[in-house]
This record gives sequence, C-alpha cells and structure tokens, in this order.
Amino acid sequence: MVGSDVRLRCIYPEGNSFDLNDLYVYWQISVAGKGNADSVVTYHLSGNSSAGYGDNHYKDRAQLSLDSMKRGDFSLYLRNVTPQDEQRFNCLVFRKSLELEKILEVAVTLHVAANYSMPVVSGPSQDEELTFTCTSTNGYPRPNVYWINKTDNSVLDGALQNSTVSLNARGLYDVVSVLRIRRTPRVNVGCCIENVLLHQNLTSGQTETLTGAKESITEDPVDGSHGGEHQPVLSVLAVLAVIVALALATGWLCRSRCPPRSYTGAQLARPELALAEHV
Repeated sequence: MVGSDVRLRCIYPEGNSFDLNDLYVYWQISVAGKGNADSVVTYHLSGNSSAGYGDNHYKDRAQLSLDSMKRGDFSLYLRNVTPQDEQRFNCLVFRKSLELEKILEVAVTLHVAANYSMPVVSGPSQDEELTFTCTSTNGYPRPNVYWINKTDNSVLDGALQNSTVSLNARGLYDVVSVLRIRRTPRVNVGCCIENVLLHQNLTSGQTETLTGAKESITEDPVDGSHGGEHQPVLSVLAVLAVIVALALATGWLCRSRCPPRSYTGAQLARPELALAEHV
C-alpha cells in the first residue's frame, strides 16, 4: 500500500552463516526504456561496514540488515512505498572467496495499490437530459469506472458515460466521470470505482432523484402578486352580496311587521334638512 513499508524476501535456502567481508550483495531493477540496463537500488560490497545507494529515488528508503545478512537473509526493506516502486526487483549475491561466484539470485515483483476515496456524485443538472458527475481521488492502480442502476443493480451502458482518469502530483489517479441519461420521472443511479488489485468496489451513496417534465415546472410567486390580484374584487363582491341579502331581508321584515311611513315622518327624521329649507 502506498505510504507503507515492505520487506522483499531474498533468503539463502541452506541457512549458512556468512562473513560480510566475503560478500557482494546487489538489489537492482530494470530501467524502462533503456533495454537491458539495470539501476542499482542498494548494495553491499566486501569490506564495507554499510550499504550504499545506486538510485537517488531509493536513498534513505531502501535498507539491508547487516546482522540478517550474516545469517543468509539478504532481504530488502523498503520504506514509504510510492507508485513508482511497482517494479521487478532482482537480488544478486556473490562470494569473493569463490572468485565472485553467484550463490543466490531471486526476483521479486512488487505490486503497489492505494485506496480510492469514496466516490461522490453531484447533480443532476436538468435540461433536455439529466447529467450526473462522479469524482474519486488518490487511488492506484488505474481503476475501472461503472455507473449502475441502483433499482436493480444493473450496469448502465458505457456509451452513456465519459470518464477521465489522470495522474496527480503524488503519482496517484484521480477520476471524473460524467453520465448523461434521458429524463425520466424517477432516477436512482450510482457510481462504482473498481480497484482490481485490491478486489475492491466503492459505490457512491444514495442518488435517487425525482424529475418532472420541464414545461410542467412552475415557481411559487415571490411577492404574492401572481394569481392573487382578483382577491380584492372577490372580497368586495362577497361584502356586497351580504349587504344585498341583509337589505332584502330587512325590507321583507319591514313589509311584514313595521307600519308604513309617510314622507312627513321621513322629514322629521332628518331635522337638519327641514332647518335648511326654512333658512
């Protein structure tokens, strides 16, 4: 795993004890693009009290144990693993007393992995079609990206997605995947990031979305003016209806119960009018 420490085993099978002054030990890798050229990771030479480094990439990270080599254990200890350490490492051991005869050769292939972040889905943007975007970062090796229908866990057609996988500054992969599907009343999709080396599938959380036809979407009035401009008219009509009803009811009661009034009585009821006439 990226950032961890690892031990690459290289052990002499017969368990002999060795004199460090009689040994030449090399750990090396083949350099890509340089044919059969090898790059030395670290080494121990006869007469030296410590190991040296051939490749600066491994300086202070690759170590041999002198005490272990005395017992025939020539394993390489590699600290703080990076994606660039995914290599085929070769361990070579020679004995000086045997005219540099090679007594041990071991090849170890190191596979490197890193967990992707949990994928996050944003969207949808609602236009003529629905668009979802999935992001996941800092994983290794290169992932497989799937979109799934979470209703029945079926895999959606790869032609509906456009995925971009790129290396970041740490040498790890970042993923951005865009899914475009036709508008439907209910959508429940998820994004899945597969790390084949770790046998791991990470699937985004709940993304169920309810959508409607674009032309049927309306907005609530902001200031109450839309759709409410007839309310005062309706209120006035309601009041007038009540007044008319009361007037009709009063007239009917007066006709049936009250005695008839003469014009004189009406004048007496408004004395200010009579005074005005006299003036």
